[in-house]
Amino acid sequence: MTEAALLGTAEPSGRRARHLAGRTLELGPVDAVPIGEGRAYSIDGLTIAVFRPRDGRLYALENRCPHRGGPLADGIVGVGTVICPLHGWKFELASGRCLNDAATVRNYPVVLVDGRMLLLLEDDR
Repeated sequence: MTEAALLGTAEPSGRRARHLAGRTLELGPVDAVPIGEGRAYSIDGLTIAVFRPRDGRLYALENRCPHRGGPLADGIVGVGTVICPLHGWKFELASGRCLNDAATVRNYPVVLVDGRMLLLLEDDR
């Protein structure tokens, strides 16, 4: 049995994740996030944006821009960055660092196992 099968599955259509094994959440199939776009997932009152730039890698950031609360999942995904759709603040996907200001958004590790996205949360979230 695969690791993903042991962990269970989440509802991909509602883009809600659920806790699986400890601090791991399954977000659903990787195809739920089209290449070059982001999608928001609701996790225990927190919204996390998962991005899949054209290189196919996966990144996860807090979905709220610190400037005016813009939904980063709806932003423009570029080479290693996302641009907030409200006022154009640009964030590095790998670190959450803002390129326009001293602000940051939290980033989260996300991995691919058997075609399914797994989000790894830390204890202090």
